[in-house]
Parts: sequence; structure tokens; C-alpha cells
Amino acid sequence: MTTIARPPARWPRPFRYVYAANLADSIGYQVGYLALPVLAVSVLGATPGQVGLLAVLSTAAFLLVGLPAGVWVDRSPRRTVLIAADLVRGALYASVPLAWWAGGLTIGQLYAVVLLAGVATVFGDVAAQSFLPELVGRDRLVAANSLLMTSNATVQIGGRGLGGLLVQGLGAPVALALNAVTHLLSALALTRVPPATGGAARGAARPGGFGRQLSEGVRHVLGNPLLRPLAVSLAGINLTVNLMTTMLPVVFLRELGLGAGVLGLFLAAGGAGALLGAVTARPLAARIGHGPMLWLPGAVVAPAGALVALVDRGGWLWLAGLGWLALAWRTGIGNVIGVSLRQQVTPDALLGRMNATFRFLLTGAIAVGAGLAGLLGQYAGPRTSLWIGAAGVALTWLPVFRSPLRTLADPAAPPALER
Repeated sequence: MTTIARPPARWPRPFRYVYAANLADSIGYQVGYLALPVLAVSVLGATPGQVGLLAVLSTAAFLLVGLPAGVWVDRSPRRTVLIAADLVRGALYASVPLAWWAGGLTIGQLYAVVLLAGVATVFGDVAAQSFLPELVGRDRLVAANSLLMTSNATVQIGGRGLGGLLVQGLGAPVALALNAVTHLLSALALTRVPPATGGAARGAARPGGFGRQLSEGVRHVLGNPLLRPLAVSLAGINLTVNLMTTMLPVVFLRELGLGAGVLGLFLAAGGAGALLGAVTARPLAARIGHGPMLWLPGAVVAPAGALVALVDRGGWLWLAGLGWLALAWRTGIGNVIGVSLRQQVTPDALLGRMNATFRFLLTGAIAVGAGLAGLLGQYAGPRTSLWIGAAGVALTWLPVFRSPLRTLADPAAPPALER
């Protein structure tokens, strides 16, 4: 089994450096994922509405610059974009502990940091997914994505648990200082990747103006019989799951009186599920088909969201953790198979715009879910947000089931053959 510490030697050296950078970024992200809302609730006394707004702003950049970012990434050296994104995020996250130590940290600064860091993440994520086919070749995309997702899921298990312990033992600002360091280490690893010689390096002008190039990416996603239902399903997953995740810190810390350490361990159960999904995605897709693996797991785990909404002390906490693990297993499979499908059916010249369109839709759905969670938590109670999210996530497999993806065996096969 592949470990997170050392990708297989058969992978080209540039991919190994990208793998190391991804690993560093993942560690920082998982620690910060927990530290930011806990810092807002425990240190700054944020209300449920403010926690929801913080989550919205952390993803709002995908709505603001998500689509244009794809055009810019397709015109730019992707390695340079990745390095710049890491340096910006490192500086932004470092400003939080510095302001706290100086006694001047405010919720307004947290809002600004997560918004600007989100802009950097837009460019970094789009460039990373667009760079991968050039690094490993299209015939190895599923294997490469499986390796990356396995690493991310493994880090999610330890990172959120470690984040909870760091926040509880040393304080959330210290955890965010670690987040800043990991982004700087990622940038250092990426400087070892040789400049690309293909489309990712050229940054050549594309035919047509900026608006035409942007619309080409949108049309490619929304007009493709495979990509359109995938985008609708994944956007639904992100919206409904974020109705739950945004209010979990409020439920754990205020309603149940549980500490940040328990919250971190609960979220780490999601990492275990995502790891299981990433590891099993390839063999299951080879046996059942790529298309069925994009809807069948969702149908199987449809009741799992209700277990999360029932979270309480004692045995209910364990059942909720099991439900969270099941939902994450489904997501882990979808990440490997879905991302590989997107990269497989998209020409090189459109990769940045395709990935940006997906990021716009998927992360935009996260922002909408977080905003709705904040409103529901403020005016109807955090539990209401959990229950609405649970009901919605049970239906998100239907768009794929009702599309040509339902029986697609191989993403390299023409869609017409799979209808």
C-alpha cells in the first residue's frame, strides 16, 4: 500500500515534488480548518451568524474570481501560479498569530484573511489540477489522483485530530502559525519542479478575447453530457454537507459542551472515511465501472446524514461519527473518479477553464451552504441546519443516476456508446 511519506519511485521526479508540496499544504489546511472557527468562537466570542459569515468568506473567492482564474491559469506558467499562491497564503495566515500576540486581533481581520487566502487558493487549486496531466500523462491520472487523495485523506485523519489537540493545548493562534509554515514549505518544494515545457509553461495567447475564452470553459462543462450531471451532483453535495459542517463547532462547543479535541477527533473520522474512499476507488471502479461509482455510494450512504444530525453525548456521538465517516467515504471515491473523469475528457487547452468552472460551481455551493447555515443557525438553531443538510445530501446522487454516467464503464469511451 502506498504511504503518504514516499510516493512510488516509478513516478517522475517533478511529480514527487508536487506530491510533497500537496502534502505540506494538506497538513496546514486540516489544522487551519479547525483552528479558524474555534478561534472565532472561543477567543473572539463569535456568534453563529459570524461563524457562518467566516465560512462564506473562506470560499467566496471562488464566486468572485473563480471563472476568470481559469482563463488566467491557461495563459500562465502553472508552476509559477502554484508558488505564488503558497507564498500569499503563508503570509496571510502568519498575520493572525502576530496580531493576536500584539493584542489587536479582530473578527474583521479573520474575515479579510480568509477572503484573500481564498483568492490565492482559487489560483492554486485550478493550477494544480491543470498541471497534473502534463506531469504524469493522461493514462496515469486515476492512479495519480488516487495517490494524492489518499495522502490528503490520511492527513485529514491526523491533521484534524492534531489540530484539535493543538488548539486545546496551545491555542488556535499557534495552530494557525503552523498553517503558515506549511504553505511556505510547499512553495519551497515547488521551486524544485523544473519549469514545464508544454502548454502549462507557454502561457500562449488563445484565440478570441478574454470573455470568449471564459465562456468556452463554461460551455465545455455545462454542455458536456458527462460533466454537467457530475457538476450538479457535486455542487449539491458541497452545499448540503456544508449546512452540517459549518454548525458542527457551535453544536460541539456550545450545545454539547465538548472540547476542541473531541471536535477534532470527530472530524478526523471523516478523514478515515475519505482515506477508505480514495483507496477503494480504483479497484471498485475497475470492477463496477467509473460511472456507477459516481452514484452508487451516494445511494448506499443516503441515511448517514441523519446520524450526524442526531449527534449527542455518549453512544449517539459514536453513531454520528460513523455517519460522518460514511459520508466522507462517498466523497473520497467521488474525488478520485470525478477529478480523473474531468481531466480525461477535457483537452489540454481547456484544463484551466474547466477546473475553474468546476471550482466556481462546487466551492460556490460551499459558500451558499455556509451562508444558509449561518442564517439557519442564527434564527432557527444549529440543529435545523444539520437536519436540512442531512435531508439534502441523501438526494445528491440522483443527477448522476439520471445521466449517461449511470452505466459509464470507462471515461475514455465515447459518451454516445454509454447512453
